[in-house]
Amino acid sequence: MKRYFELISLGIVLTAVAGTASGQATVEHGEDWPDWAYGLLAPLSANDRTAPPCPADSRPIDCAYIGAPTPDDGIKRALPGTDLTFTRNEAYFDYGPADWYPGDHPPMPAIVANGRQEDGLRSCALCHYPNGQGKMENGHVAGLPADYILQQLEAFANGTRRSADIRKANTNEMAMIAARMSQQERQEVAEYFSSMPFRQMVRVIEADEAPQVRVTSNGLMLPLADEPMMPLGNRIIEVPDDPELTEMSRDPRGGFIVYAPIGSLARGEELVSSGGGRTIQCGLCHGPDQTGIGPIPSIAGRTASYTMRQLWDIKQGTRQSPIMTPIVADLSADDMLAIVAYLASLPPEGSSD
Repeated sequence: MKRYFELISLGIVLTAVAGTASGQATVEHGEDWPDWAYGLLAPLSANDRTAPPCPADSRPIDCAYIGAPTPDDGIKRALPGTDLTFTRNEAYFDYGPADWYPGDHPPMPAIVANGRQEDGLRSCALCHYPNGQGKMENGHVAGLPADYILQQLEAFANGTRRSADIRKANTNEMAMIAARMSQQERQEVAEYFSSMPFRQMVRVIEADEAPQVRVTSNGLMLPLADEPMMPLGNRIIEVPDDPELTEMSRDPRGGFIVYAPIGSLARGEELVSSGGGRTIQCGLCHGPDQTGIGPIPSIAGRTASYTMRQLWDIKQGTRQSPIMTPIVADLSADDMLAIVAYLASLPPEGSSD
């Protein structure tokens, strides 16, 4: 367990300020803060790196964690089911990342495929993939209703959708991207991603232990090879099915394993289906299978980290939602953990698009 404790700094809990140019909200990190949902393994400490400053005149890329360039190893890598090959750096190119499976999606609009390099606006396909599936540290946009996507782009742009955790930089970058997009580009993005179905990408395992992990700057958890399992505790740990393909090649067909505490699924099903005396049943808005109704999005089959961040941000007031705010008001972090584990286990088939 030595490496595990070396990776986790237990630091003190601080009062944090979350927000960017469009507004700030003071959020206190309590003991129940779900650090795991933000791709973090410990409470906010005095030594933690926080998201870069992101004033109103920033370029979107200036709001992101940007490390030293990775030397290109020149190795052409392959994925199952495609004859295309790309190096690691080609897969990660900010303004035209690898498109492994062109047949999986319609022709990409320029803003999705390439972004706008001159403005520091990275391509949508970089984080969300050309097929819109996304990963645990960002959003899953395939199959969402076009009107809903447009609403969320406006919320990012006007400051009513922010991360409650000041360590999560890519939410700030997303807000700046949305603010810099033209109305035509927003429309193209919404129509493009809504045109593709969202596919199952999560497998939930109830367990007492989970793999030891390392975490990338934006919150992707990757298991440490040849290390013993660690106690899971009262949290969720999500790792890719194939860490090598996800990390080095950005496999857009890759999935995730969700390790959730034992009993989470039964408790989550109770809360989702009946409210459990804590809230209302989710299906009243999201449909009996949680796959969406009209402009209301599907919430089935997404990574647990993503859904937890949304619920927690709403509860903290950094993601403003007049409909959802009273619904989450009486939910504890433990309630939300159970809810998102159960929702992650559901098939997303039939979601509205």
